[in-house]
Amino acid sequence: MLTGVAHSAVCVPDVEEATRWYSTVLGLEVLAGPYEMSGEAIERDMGELVPSPVVVRAAIVGLGRDDRVIELVEYPAAPSAADPAVPDVTRPGLTHVGLVCDDLPSTRARLEVAGVRFLTTGTAEVAGLRTCWFSDPWGVVFILLEKSDPARPYWRQPLR
Repeated sequence: MLTGVAHSAVCVPDVEEATRWYSTVLGLEVLAGPYEMSGEAIERDMGELVPSPVVVRAAIVGLGRDDRVIELVEYPAAPSAADPAVPDVTRPGLTHVGLVCDDLPSTRARLEVAGVRFLTTGTAEVAGLRTCWFSDPWGVVFILLEKSDPARPYWRQPLR
């Protein structure tokens, strides 16, 4: 039986640079790493998914309150086929990461000053949430969410 959601992984070309960006620009806490894994254990874990030799560089960032974190992952020995310059929320698979904030206009303004590329102009109000979309420097898409009722989960907001 599933008991929770632990993390979402974001593949990046440079885990040290991504760790810096996620902590300084987004304000997430570096909870672990950056660190490197190689050898028999990681080969057994991912050897059927990543070409050998499997080398993983990773860091964990988040708010430090629970298991719901972002794992930043780099595969320095594996070739990459993706073009991160083109965000695409319509492709199958993980399409975006939702981040909750307490004041969407000021959070957006702070991120814009830091050079974050927003994918939508202004903000929208939908399903009891204020929203806007941006991407990290590697093309990972994020949605900022401000709840109308902070005590409720984002998916159970009263309609405005």
